Amino acid sequence: MVLFDALFIGVAVVALWFGADQFVTGAARIARRLGVPGLVVGLTVVAFGTSAPEFAVTLDAALAGQTDISVANVVGSNVLNLGFVLGGVALVQALATSRTLVRRDSLLLVATTALLLGLVADGRLGRVEGALLFAGLVAYLLYLARKGSERMAPDGDRPFHWPDAGRLVVGLGLVVGGGHLLVLSAVDIAQTVGVSEWVVGITVVAAGTSLPEFATSMAAARQGRTGISAGNLVGSCIFNVLGVLGLAAVVQPLPVTPVGVEGTAWLLGTVVLVTVLFYTDAALSRLEGGLLAALNAANWLANLL
Repeated sequence: MVLFDALFIGVAVVALWFGADQFVTGAARIARRLGVPGLVVGLTVVAFGTSAPEFAVTLDAALAGQTDISVANVVGSNVLNLGFVLGGVALVQALATSRTLVRRDSLLLVATTALLLGLVADGRLGRVEGALLFAGLVAYLLYLARKGSERMAPDGDRPFHWPDAGRLVVGLGLVVGGGHLLVLSAVDIAQTVGVSEWVVGITVVAAGTSLPEFATSMAAARQGRTGISAGNLVGSCIFNVLGVLGLAAVVQPLPVTPVGVEGTAWLLGTVVLVTVLFYTDAALSRLEGGLLAALNAANWLANLL
């Protein structure tokens, strides 16, 4: 059984990488043809697509009564996105930051994470709190849609091509399917070893559901589309807190253990650190990326031990 799970993990990783490349290529081409800024695409279409595995796993776990996995998946995934993924991408290529990313989106992520910590401090995320988070996502999407429409400048010489949409859809399908297969296999292996739901959620499950973000961000960085790369990570984290955890709590109220509150506090600290690093320079340097990756690795190992 473990051997088959390991084989499935290999297949899932291949699907994630290929799907991510197709998804980013399709999204970037559509954006270029329609005149939509790359950052807006990264914060909406790409971020939503790569958050789909988190949503599927978190909702499934909530409905199954495995609430520790639900909360740990979102918290762990965001920590990995901002630590290992963002840091790892910066190690490969320094990430340029825009005024919009720094002044609007990273600050919004700080606010939403601080709000989440306040809501779970009493040990529970109920339906009302979940609805509040999800309403915040709706407001954010409406704002982005309005700003994006104001900045659109279609290029009449470059008409929309349906094959680009096909790339986006096929890529998204491979990313979601690969992420789901990887999580199922990894969780099966972890449960065979015999560890707690929180440890499984914040390490194995979070790592599995963060692979789409890692794959799409690395693909975007390799193609020189750093706006999509950085925007995807920040946007995905916002989606995870407001959309994934918010909707899961609406469907099934989520008890939050003390270790879950502590994990959320660590996440807030990571978000604040990333925002400070964004403010200090026009780009996230390789040194800063290494710092984020090292802190994330230490936290990940601490949860395992």
